[in-house]
Amino acid sequence: MTGFVHKFDHDSTAIALEVGAGRLTARSVAEDFIARTLMKEPDIQAFAAFNHELVVEQADRIDRSPEKGLLAGVPIGVKDIFDTVDWTTEFNSPIYRNNRPSRDANAVALLRQAGAVVMGKTATAEFAFMHTGPTRNPHDLSRTPGSSSAGSAAGLAAGLFAGALGTQTAGSLIKPASYCGLYAYKPSQNLVSLEGVKPLAPSFDTVGWYGASARDLSLIARVLIQGLPKYVAPNQRLKLGFCKTPYWGLADPDVRQAIEATAFSLAVRGHDVDELVLPSAFEAVAHDHQIINDCEGARALHKEQAASAKSMSPQLAEMFERASTTSWENEVTTRNRLGLLVSVLHATIEPYDAVIAPSCAHVAPVGLAATGTSDFIRLWTAFGLPQANIPLMRRDGELPIGLQVIGSAFSDVKLLHCVEILSAILNTGSRSALPE
Repeated sequence: MTGFVHKFDHDSTAIALEVGAGRLTARSVAEDFIARTLMKEPDIQAFAAFNHELVVEQADRIDRSPEKGLLAGVPIGVKDIFDTVDWTTEFNSPIYRNNRPSRDANAVALLRQAGAVVMGKTATAEFAFMHTGPTRNPHDLSRTPGSSSAGSAAGLAAGLFAGALGTQTAGSLIKPASYCGLYAYKPSQNLVSLEGVKPLAPSFDTVGWYGASARDLSLIARVLIQGLPKYVAPNQRLKLGFCKTPYWGLADPDVRQAIEATAFSLAVRGHDVDELVLPSAFEAVAHDHQIINDCEGARALHKEQAASAKSMSPQLAEMFERASTTSWENEVTTRNRLGLLVSVLHATIEPYDAVIAPSCAHVAPVGLAATGTSDFIRLWTAFGLPQANIPLMRRDGELPIGLQVIGSAFSDVKLLHCVEILSAILNTGSRSALPE
């Protein structure tokens, strides 16, 4: 068996089924992705660390193992803020050049135990904050692939691996998914262990992942979320809240048109779609999130700043400056203000199976330094809610637009079910990725 049939491109579920059944070898899958990486990586620059020999060694171990696992032979990209025992973990910072952890992060270990093959470490923003790496958007190399999980998103969109790990503190998972045309899932905060992941703002930091389909998101969820039950749907008709959010005016006209057309299409298909308007107090959420993000980030990186401030980017220096001018009283007031909104938000969205909203205000901007606003995403991340991105079908030559799907806290089983239903209705699929 040399190579794998093209229909399995980017499809973690199909790869795992074929390797698990012995119809493909993990090595043949790995070699196919290695060949594509060697061809495309010079343009995409998705990897912070890549070694094809390490990839083949992992695949050979899986082929020798009698138990293949749920992710048998699936090539996975790992954001370079997750510790990995066999790859450097550098956080896109010269402070940690050639840093070699002694063990895998919890999420990485779980993926390996399930039979996944780590293809390498994917490029990230410095300490997963704002100073971006060299990665380019596969849909248009002149454009950004998004924020700090960009290497994972761009690599998957380019077909360099079939799934990928990322994290989200503000918009770092959903935004790259929207820009690169991918499925993404950020679970409820604290549902997946952050052990072995470099912290930035612990109040918001969450492990998430990318896939080429809704079923791939669910497959990886079964590995990373222990005890995840099966969801028994009372019916296939969904009750959806369509939330334009306080930031609707920031969205470009084509984004607003695409999201409104999607909501209309879902209603025509028989689903209940109600416009959901948040109370005016939610207009300050993005601002309050930023204050807490800055203060916690300054604490999380205090030892690095104290020892090696000159090795940090201007973006990090600005974060430290903002944090230093935020009084303790102001931070506490901000936290309390967000806390008072938790029960309001719960009561507002609990009646719905899911809420739909834009993922981003625009398509991927030109240039690599600025990645655009995350306000549509951080509105929900501030409260630890589960979030997903579904890529919307676009005409040839048009850049991806993402539909954000949000659930109430710890409604992850239901939300993953909703994502599968919605993706089937919207007929989104492999066109979001860029095969050979």
